[in-house]
Amino acid sequence: MMLLIGGWLADLDQGFEVVQYITLRAIFSALTAMVICLLVGPTLIRKLSAAKIGQSIRDDGPQTHLVKAGTPTMGGAMIIVAVALSTLMWSDLSVRQVWLVLFVTIGFGAIGWVDDYRKVVLANSVGLTAREKILWQSLIAGIAVVVVYMTASERAEVELIVPFFKDVAFYLGWLFIPFAFLVIVGASNAVNLTDGLDGLAILPSVMVAAGLGLIAYLAGHSVFADYLHIPNIRGAGELTVFCSALVGAGLGFLWFNTYPAQVFMGDVGALAIGGSLGAVAIMVRQELVLFIMGGVFVMEAVSVILQVASYRLTGRRIFRMAPIHHHFELKGWPEPRIIVRFWIITVILVLIGLSTLKIR
Repeated sequence: MMLLIGGWLADLDQGFEVVQYITLRAIFSALTAMVICLLVGPTLIRKLSAAKIGQSIRDDGPQTHLVKAGTPTMGGAMIIVAVALSTLMWSDLSVRQVWLVLFVTIGFGAIGWVDDYRKVVLANSVGLTAREKILWQSLIAGIAVVVVYMTASERAEVELIVPFFKDVAFYLGWLFIPFAFLVIVGASNAVNLTDGLDGLAILPSVMVAAGLGLIAYLAGHSVFADYLHIPNIRGAGELTVFCSALVGAGLGFLWFNTYPAQVFMGDVGALAIGGSLGAVAIMVRQELVLFIMGGVFVMEAVSVILQVASYRLTGRRIFRMAPIHHHFELKGWPEPRIIVRFWIITVILVLIGLSTLKIR
């Protein structure tokens, strides 16, 4: 919207042409989303508290979590609203990638909202069943992936790029569809599993979004893409505006979610954020880099898979509790220590992921 308005105003004064620059719009996108969260947050928390939409705590979980019972949840709705409004305000709405990533974000957020609503408001401990959740995730991710595949104009848009190698890429063809589907659904559920401690999921999401935003900008710029030997994806630069909105909204939410949390994001936020990160990664053709930068999410998901597999096959558990952040809690680590150390690990992994752009 602001891009269109800026174009009209540029006819009156050339100074408004600055709105055409993605970098400026990305900055304002982040600030807009952050301000929305900071303004909406207190009111939303009060309304959630008044409606008694509070978090329930597992009896078999760490005992230190019992004090969190009743903390307002479903706060991730403010992230989705802030990201959507900021993206619509500052991005080029003629670019298909913008609409696709918003479709995935809002769609996955809707799935999470239904799950949270059933659990918290309707007091249904199951919420959406695993089968129902995967079904709806598959539908939304499937639509997005098929559209990406059908509208791809360059061979590079359906190639698997291997990090650290200059000219190693594998043409996926129709295999792009199941591969990209797994990336989106896997990323969504991995972030959801990570969201178990105050601020544990949101700041790594912010850092990964920032890294993907930088990659999107470079992929959308023909000169930079050619210099770095990465695919030049037409329209990818506008995803920088979306990623910046996610960064700003995430930081705004962290203001209320930092330890001890005033509000939790719930599935509505975690599923949406994870799905959006996966969607951006497939559109800029850097799924393996997402795997590196989101290593904390991968570690959390793998810990659950290993725990379930080990218990079913041998009757024994590998970890004291999964996801792995609960394992460290039961070992006696204070919650803030786990959170900050996972943040530090993410900083390192994001830097490693970005280094793959140059180390080839």
